[in-house]
Amino acid sequence: MKIHEYQAKALLAGHGVAVPRGEPAFSAFEAGAIARRLGGRVVVKAQIHAGGRGKGGGVKAAADAADAERIAGEMLGMTLVTPQTGPGGRIVGRLFVEEALDVASELYLGVLVDRAAGRPVMMASAAGGMDIEAVAADTPELIHRIHVDPRLGLAPFQARRLAQAVGLSGGPARGAAALMGRAYAAFTAADASLVEINPLVVTAGGAVLALDAKVTLDDNALFRHADLAELRDPAEEEPLEIEASRHALNYIRLDGDIGCMVNGAGLAMATMDIIKVSGGEPANFLDVGGGADADQIRNAFRILLSDSQVRAVLINIFGGILRCDVLAAGVIAAVTELGVDVPVVIRMEGTNVDEGRRMLGGSGLNFTTADTMGEAARRVVEIARQASAP
Repeated sequence: MKIHEYQAKALLAGHGVAVPRGEPAFSAFEAGAIARRLGGRVVVKAQIHAGGRGKGGGVKAAADAADAERIAGEMLGMTLVTPQTGPGGRIVGRLFVEEALDVASELYLGVLVDRAAGRPVMMASAAGGMDIEAVAADTPELIHRIHVDPRLGLAPFQARRLAQAVGLSGGPARGAAALMGRAYAAFTAADASLVEINPLVVTAGGAVLALDAKVTLDDNALFRHADLAELRDPAEEEPLEIEASRHALNYIRLDGDIGCMVNGAGLAMATMDIIKVSGGEPANFLDVGGGADADQIRNAFRILLSDSQVRAVLINIFGGILRCDVLAAGVIAAVTELGVDVPVVIRMEGTNVDEGRRMLGGSGLNFTTADTMGEAARRVVEIARQASAP
């Protein structure tokens, strides 16, 4: 679960990470009032769950409170397009008004889980304020990494080594090392999967602060953090994904026209791959889980078909916990109840597969069945093309 910058900074500040003074604003009037409290010279930042806001006009400096109020009025309600939002952009519904700082240098700091190493990794770079992915691709030598033993935490010598690696010395190096330790403490305490400070700045006076912050929380651990779960902003999420989560379905909307319903994340990934290999584009990732029942299947169909881009549906099921006859009954009931009018291709294998196929064949509904994943993918791609043809 992603949270907004002002929420991320509040979380970090709770663990002693130094951040600039600032407050969220939901109206232009609020933005002006906050700017006055902060001394007039501020930065107004659009709050969306995407990076690159400055490139799209979502981060602007204001000379005084009146200027902040004017900028806020222009920014609220705008559709902000950044490299991470896609061409559709995001509508700005809230702002963060923050004191302006005299910045001497910008650095990068990040903590995330290195799944290959099986432990957290802290990364730092002197190339702060830039797209870290571009830095990694073009100048990887500028990114310094230290893996952290989760049993021991970030050792002080590791933090000092990272501070020195990015060119800091004296007071700023000590300040950066202390901040690193506090950022790691926040990462572990919140069960985060990512804490990113970009840029981490050194001011003209030598202070080290988090000028920007991005935090992603592990959904699987939110049951331990009721306070953090309340930070969720549904306006920043795909409505169909929110609806799917209410029914314990793992759904991610994509840009294609072939709806996918699969049981198991690995099989779902393989299904999307084989659709692309066959020349098609998946409209979604949808894992109904190993123990799906008829009600979940009906809700999965309803969510799939709520996407107006879907021209055909591929159901690919391996019947283990979810038996093939249970799937067939659920599919028949869903198609009948919902009046599904898009073609459906079904490939299933496993427990009670013969009974499941018999039920589908005797339903009187327009299903296309396939014995293999390759055959199913080729058929659904062909059907989707025919449905899209003028």
